[in-house]
Formats: sequence, C-alpha cells, structure tokens
Amino acid sequence: MANVIRIKKRAASGQAGAPSSLAPSELAFNENSSDLSLYYGLGDDGSGGATSVIKIAGPGHYFSKTDTRTANTVLAGPSSGTAAAPTFRSLVAGDIPTLLAVKISDFDTQVRTSRIDQMAAPTSSVAFGSQKITGLATCVADTDGANKAYVDGVAQGLAVKDSARVATTANITLGGNQMVDGVSVIAGDRVLVKDQSSASANGLYVVSAQTWARADDLDTGANAAGAFVFIESGTTQADRGFVCTSNTGSAVVGTNNLSFTQFSSTGEVSAGDGLDKTGLVFSVDLKANGGLVIESTEVAVDLGASSITGTLALADGGTGSTTASGARTNLGIPDLEIDGGTY
Repeated sequence: MANVIRIKKRAASGQAGAPSSLAPSELAFNENSSDLSLYYGLGDDGSGGATSVIKIAGPGHYFSKTDTRTANTVLAGPSSGTAAAPTFRSLVAGDIPTLLAVKISDFDTQVRTSRIDQMAAPTSSVAFGSQKITGLATCVADTDGANKAYVDGVAQGLAVKDSARVATTANITLGGNQMVDGVSVIAGDRVLVKDQSSASANGLYVVSAQTWARADDLDTGANAAGAFVFIESGTTQADRGFVCTSNTGSAVVGTNNLSFTQFSSTGEVSAGDGLDKTGLVFSVDLKANGGLVIESTEVAVDLGASSITGTLALADGGTGSTTASGARTNLGIPDLEIDGGTY
C-alpha cells in the first residue's frame, strides 16, 4: 500500500478561521463550509511553534474569492545589477506603453461610430470645409444655431415655430385625446389652439392623456408676437400657416389674449372658373373656338371663331344686328333698289 501523507485539519463542524497555533511549516486545512482554506505555520518562536499562521489558499483558487486584493499593481523587478526579490507595486502611467492608432485594429471603426455629443467639447473654432450643416432643429436658446427656415422667418418679421399637426376651429377642452378639425390627435401631437373662449389660453400645445402642456418653443411667459406655425393636417386648416398678430408687449403667453390670423395657404390654392392649374402653374382655360387664343404667350381675340354668337351694340362699334338689312336699318342706311331701266 502506498504511503499516504495527511495534514492537520479542522472538521466541518468546527469554527471557521485559522488554527490558533501551528508548528513551523506545518499545514492545516479547515473543512468548515464558510472557510475551506489551507493554512501554514510561518517562522519559529523558539519553543516549537510558528510565529504566525498564514492563509495560502481558498476553494479552487490560489486566493479565496472573498479575499480583497489591491487593483492596478504590477510585479516590479529589482534595479539592474541588484540582487533582490521582485515586489508588487502600484501601476503608474510610465508602465503603459504609447500605442499608435495604427496599432489598434478597431480604432477608426470605434471613432466613426461615436456620436459627436459623446466627445469632448471643442475649445476653439471648428471649420467645416465649406460644407452645410443639415437637419438643424429650430433654435430656442439665444446661443442655438439657426436654420434657414428660422432666418427666412425673421427676415419676414416672423418667429417660425415647429409645425403643428392640426389647428382648432372652435373652443376645445385642453386635455386628453380628442378630435380636432377632423383629426384624432394623440399624445405627442402639437396643436395650434387659436379659438378659445378665453383668448389668453390660445397658443401651441402638446397633446397628453391628461392636461395638455404648452409647447417648449412657445411656453408660458414667451413673447408670441410674430409667431408663425404651419398646419400639417385637418379637414379645413391643413396646409395653412398662421401668425400671431398680437403686438409685442401685449403677446405674453398665458397672460395676454393671443390672436392668430391665417398668413399663408400655399398648399390649398385651387383653380377657379376659367383657369387651369398644373402643379404650381396657372393658365387660362380657353374654350374651343370661343374667340380667345394664346399668341406668343399672350391672350388675343379671334373674331373669326365659330363659337362667337350675339351682336355688338352700336355704342360699342357694332351694328346691333345679325342681318345685313337690320344692320343697315340700325346704321340709318336706307335700302336701295336699283332699276336697270329699258334699253
């Protein structure tokens, strides 16, 4: 039978922790389920006992999972030419080598997928190489960038706001999902409220299941004078633009009565009688042989048209008649009868 080497142990029913004493280099294992660690005696106290008991292993690991170790440490060797044992010390910046971007395989990929708002703010002017910035939202704060629509509006004396889905046509309850101008509005929709019984409640709102809140770009206390809003949908208000005509100083949102008037209706212009509309181009709707024609892009009268009927009054240079006899009579020319005589 092979020799069996056993070490000292503490049974599972015993207490967790190190033995109270061990002989120098003596091993002991604690079988308590909350310990399960190996210990050894270190040093010699001169009387056959170790000067200290050291824990050297936990369950399945060199160090127990519950042990605390100092992070960011490196194994440092002795100085060149010096005989000494290596030691652990804290990691410092000099321990990390400088890596070029080309040495990092996914460096460019990671940079390209990072959003600009995730990067540090610039500390100097940024040149865009004569390129446009597109998709810019409507500015709100004084330091926000302005898009072209906003600048165009300012040039016309307008304060252009984000469009609204619908506009009201009568007094409504400012809360919950409901029908506005034939459209069922839902949470998040913007509504131009312009017909409230109390005109101080007029303005831009955002729909919610409870009480509607005023839109951030025309919130309580803002100056609504010149505010322009385009309407996207609706039975009667679609494709129209409305502007607040209340004067500065008397157009404080939530305080003063606000009046909104239709400013534009580019999306709803239609051709009336005698006109044709193709896209944004209007033209004259000419009746065949009706006496009007287009000559060199201009309207002209064709007196020989077969569809011209009626008479032209004497006062207008006509004869007032459709027959030769009637014309002579109206013109005061008597009928003449020529007798050839006898030869």
